[in-house]
Amino acid sequence: METWQSALLGFIEGLTEFIPVSSTGHLLLAGHFLGINSPGHAFEILIQFTTILAIVTVYTAKLWNIATSLPSDARARRFVLAVLLAFLPAAAFGALLHDFIKDVLFETPKLVCVTLILGGLVLFAVDRMALTPRYVDAMDFPPSLALKIGLCQVVSMIPGVSRSGATIVGALLLGADRRSAAEFSFFLAMPTMAGAFAYDLYKNWAMLGAADVTQIAVGCAFAFVTGVVVVRWFINFIGQHSFAPFAWWRIIVGGLGLAALTYWG
Repeated sequence: METWQSALLGFIEGLTEFIPVSSTGHLLLAGHFLGINSPGHAFEILIQFTTILAIVTVYTAKLWNIATSLPSDARARRFVLAVLLAFLPAAAFGALLHDFIKDVLFETPKLVCVTLILGGLVLFAVDRMALTPRYVDAMDFPPSLALKIGLCQVVSMIPGVSRSGATIVGALLLGADRRSAAEFSFFLAMPTMAGAFAYDLYKNWAMLGAADVTQIAVGCAFAFVTGVVVVRWFINFIGQHSFAPFAWWRIIVGGLGLAALTYWG
């Protein structure tokens, strides 16, 4: 992999991780058409870890407040419990289906294109629903709601679905408003991506060489910088606008991908 390719994939990761368009789907399609074959698709998974740092950078004050108030604040403890409960389904299914996901789903670019398009149609449908929010602060999500959002996140193991899209849409359908749904998705991303990073590093460590580590570092740097910008922008955008731009984005990318696969293979 060339350095410019690592930088490009890092930029794509940071741009798409937190918006409902599927960063993994974009990385897989870009890697396919650029002819990039990272060992066990480790590059695509490992650079996602850096986006956790983007969340920490944007939410430093809130994370610090939660951490320091845990011994005395039941609300903070309930929120941490909610995030951990939401993480558990993905952890369980991810470990169980890891080989199938990496060896089958990740190797099927047509599936990515189809799920991108279907996900766009889902976003259009959600925009048309007259939803009445019952929760306006992610800190107040009850554990039962968090667990249901976590089950929604499991669907995003199909590349092209989008982790943020699945969790945000799931939270909206379960009674959250858009801003709190997006914020909970951000916080849920931290244990989810940390777990995926640790497990994938364990599975692929023996296949990684010095050159791979260098390219991953380049990709991580670009993913971090882009991710910080997107997190700051998206939390305000989603509270005031529809999903239409992301729905069209998914449909256009998925359609172009299918056309390219049909023409070039």
